Amino acid sequence: MNSAASVNEPSGWLVEDGLRELEQLFRAVLSHQSEPILILDDDRRCVDASSGAAQLLGIAKGKLIGEQIDDLVAPNKLHYTANGDVLPGRHVVVLHGLALGDKPVQPKFLPVKSSPAKSANEKSAKQSAVSGEVGGDQASARSKDYALLCLDASGQVVAWYSGAERIYGYKSEDIIGQHVSCLYPGDDELHLHSQEELQKTAVEGNLAREGWHRKQDGSRFWANVLTTALRDETQELQGFARLVRDFSTRHRIDEALLHKRGGTPQLLADSTIAGIVTGEFDRIIDANDAFLGMLGYSREDLSTGGLHWADIAAPEYLALDERAHEEGLLHGACTPYEMEYVRKDETRVRALVASAVLDAAPFRWITFVQDLTERERAEKIADEPGAAHEYEEIVGTSAALKRVLGQVEIVAPTDATVLVLGETGTGKELVARAIHKLSVRRNRPFVTLNCAAIPTGLLESELFGYERGAFTGALSQKIGRFEMAHQGTLFLDEVGDIPLELQPKLLRALQEKEFERLGGTRTIPIDVRLLAATNRNLTQMMGDKLFRSDLYYRLKVFPITIPPLREHPEDIPVLVRHFTQSYAAKMNKHIDKIPAETMQALVSWPWPGNVRELENFLERSVILSPGPTLRVPLAEIRAEAMDAPAGATLAEVERDHIIRVLRETNGVVSAAATRLGLPRTTLNAMMRKLEITRKDL
Repeated sequence: MNSAASVNEPSGWLVEDGLRELEQLFRAVLSHQSEPILILDDDRRCVDASSGAAQLLGIAKGKLIGEQIDDLVAPNKLHYTANGDVLPGRHVVVLHGLALGDKPVQPKFLPVKSSPAKSANEKSAKQSAVSGEVGGDQASARSKDYALLCLDASGQVVAWYSGAERIYGYKSEDIIGQHVSCLYPGDDELHLHSQEELQKTAVEGNLAREGWHRKQDGSRFWANVLTTALRDETQELQGFARLVRDFSTRHRIDEALLHKRGGTPQLLADSTIAGIVTGEFDRIIDANDAFLGMLGYSREDLSTGGLHWADIAAPEYLALDERAHEEGLLHGACTPYEMEYVRKDETRVRALVASAVLDAAPFRWITFVQDLTERERAEKIADEPGAAHEYEEIVGTSAALKRVLGQVEIVAPTDATVLVLGETGTGKELVARAIHKLSVRRNRPFVTLNCAAIPTGLLESELFGYERGAFTGALSQKIGRFEMAHQGTLFLDEVGDIPLELQPKLLRALQEKEFERLGGTRTIPIDVRLLAATNRNLTQMMGDKLFRSDLYYRLKVFPITIPPLREHPEDIPVLVRHFTQSYAAKMNKHIDKIPAETMQALVSWPWPGNVRELENFLERSVILSPGPTLRVPLAEIRAEAMDAPAGATLAEVERDHIIRVLRETNGVVSAAATRLGLPRTTLNAMMRKLEITRKDL
């Protein structure tokens, strides 16, 4: 099999650009691996290495690059297994130590097929490039294989590399030209899911997912999938680059331990935040003085560019750090976890760490670090009877919700700007209030403003206030929301609806921490912590020139994504009981029974309006319940789930569906486009074609 797939001429640019993107994805997943892994080129030189390799070899990662493997691995101390041509000219090598008394065995050569035009000597030399002393079984090598492939815009496979053949079992000549859905189990729902994944990737730029995939022999494996959209210079979608790993073993362990997982340790709101760190792959690009001081490094140490995550992470925590890294790639941020850092003087400090992914390719991240030196004192106080619970309004026990609350807890004590993302009705304002309650500003004002609810011409005066005589009708001075929130927290909901012409003034207020009232000349200093939320796709809006990129990156210091209710249905029974009891108490009713059939129907419904829709539905149900048993109008949701009438045309079905989604997203076209998996411009064109107007909503 050729290491690079057969490529049709029209797909040449796609595969060439896809190779660059695949190498970025490859480096992203490798950077924080705790297992000692090297990536070699055809000349046996190291082009990249994992954190575990740097720890095992005792060499800073930067110094490994360019070294030949023979100079790094002593044959009588270490041996290795290899998977050749994961990408053309890129070979994965897993290092192993020899147990006492073991002897190196004869090397096994992993075949790496070269071009037919190459000589036998060239082919033999290439095979030798990935050979090594091999001992024990090959499980480690197999577990560190990577399926890398490229798809065109319709989802057909256009490039298929050696790792993909080893994992899936398909040869390139069998899979090229096939739709990627053939790699999913023979289930109509999963086939549809594969297309939805590509549509969401096209909108968001990149996507991480886990689920069942199918091999050529019909067996299944649990796949960890990273996909990136490939666009040309005109931003036209050309296809997708995808990296797949077999996580079957990890999935079985996670399922077995799911019921044993506990929550994140509670910390006091004023716990010390030691630092904020940003980086690319595993290299630390920037850090604040508090973090550098905590570890004993100087600004000069950082500016040399030689500080890597593996240099400061205690070796025994690399496996935990790897799991957090994988969680970040999959969900955008990780659940906070405890680890130890190694200071420059080789002493240690314990910290609570939470990271968020800023970009997948190239891989960029931001990490918040909380000093745990005073943790025992904090835990003792938090465990005292009567300690306040900060999440009374947020109900649920799922892992997805715990991840969100963990991120809230780690970022709340800082003054960092937080961007809360999620569909309408997911509870973005509740998360913002929880951040405020856990912050040092909790006794100061919490001021909210829904940017979508204020007419465009009045939004500036609402934010910044105005002076008397600033415009016709301004009979007296008025202070704006920024002044009202001085020394407190300002929450801007639906920030994506801020007009483009107002965004520079908002950016200046955030960066300079000062502003002028409308019609005024005096500069007013402010001390405000900003929280923002939106259900819009701000990345797409930047591409459409509807949202400034500088404001976007200023808001996205620490993004928190709230999952839609359909992605954590295990919380629905808890929410049903909570809302039922709450509204029954308000109406002086006693309802203590919820039929099993009713609960099953509620759990099965996808709730496109999320928790808000569920809450309103249950309020109506309590009103309709005369006795102790909850009576739910199931016919309403069943009617919505019914297929269209047999006589309906395709245009009528499309029109009804688009109108329903627009109503669920409060008429926000970009949010509806995201829900439908369409570009906003395409949805606008369909609305004109189907004659959908505001009156229909």
